[in-house]
Amino acid sequence: MREEAVRVAVIGGGAIGGLLSAHLCDAGHDVTLCVRTPFEALVVERGGCGDTVPVRIATSPDDVAPVPWVLVAVKSQDTAAAGPWLRGLVGDATTVVVVQNGIGHAERVAPFVGAATVLPALIYSGVERLAPGHIRLHTEGRITVPEGAPGSAFAALMRTSGLAVHQELDFVTAVWRKVLTNVAANPITALTLRRIGIFQDADVAAFGETLIAEAVAVGQAEGAKIGAADVAHTLHLHKTYNPATGTSMLYDRLAGRPMEHEFITGAVVRTAERHGLAVPFNRAILTLLRALAGGAAAERSTIDPSS
Repeated sequence: MREEAVRVAVIGGGAIGGLLSAHLCDAGHDVTLCVRTPFEALVVERGGCGDTVPVRIATSPDDVAPVPWVLVAVKSQDTAAAGPWLRGLVGDATTVVVVQNGIGHAERVAPFVGAATVLPALIYSGVERLAPGHIRLHTEGRITVPEGAPGSAFAALMRTSGLAVHQELDFVTAVWRKVLTNVAANPITALTLRRIGIFQDADVAAFGETLIAEAVAVGQAEGAKIGAADVAHTLHLHKTYNPATGTSMLYDRLAGRPMEHEFITGAVVRTAERHGLAVPFNRAILTLLRALAGGAAAERSTIDPSS
């Protein structure tokens, strides 16, 4: 039995935004997908089949009005660029669900949403954007949100969507466990241009273990209840995922888009500095990622005559 249709806007037409839109449509909701790059239809490949998703595509903040639910699915570094969309979509009764990597979800959207309810959300899914409006699902997903009234309402919204929503009382620990899944996999795949199967290499896995262990110490300083078991569990996940699965930073590098290293590795390094902790391996990786990003930006500037 489907829930009563609710008006929902998803900001961001990438892999996660497309996936969320597809699941919301599966639940029978009235979905508007807000995108920067126009496309005619949203196609999602799942289980070897490509399905066209019945979403409304909006390309200008001038074409939208406040809705009960807004899901922010742009990368963390693009949050400010989503500001005009948020100002057009958010009203007093709107709940804003921030589905992003990193930490500080609510703080990133705060300048654009007024007094609206903000619900941070962590998504676990292997999904790839193949082209504008075309995504491929590699592994089924789930979402974790804080326990409470907004989280319960969101779980109700998604009940028949096919995307599981877990409510977590200790959301600080949940956030840092998500950081652990990103802090090795994202930079290593982006720097090597290899997919998650690279963690089958013993030396790569050992290096990843070091990056994750440093992040555990930082998360513990933030109050997260994580430890050595989380390091082992995260590495186990990396080794058992579909080896063809990529990461958001790998996909962004392959597509020539800016990467979110400042909100993954950078978040670990800056938080470590605040606590007086040494994270030399994450700091070295951040240096390399910044150099890579700077080179890519310079190349884009050279190619683009309007820059």
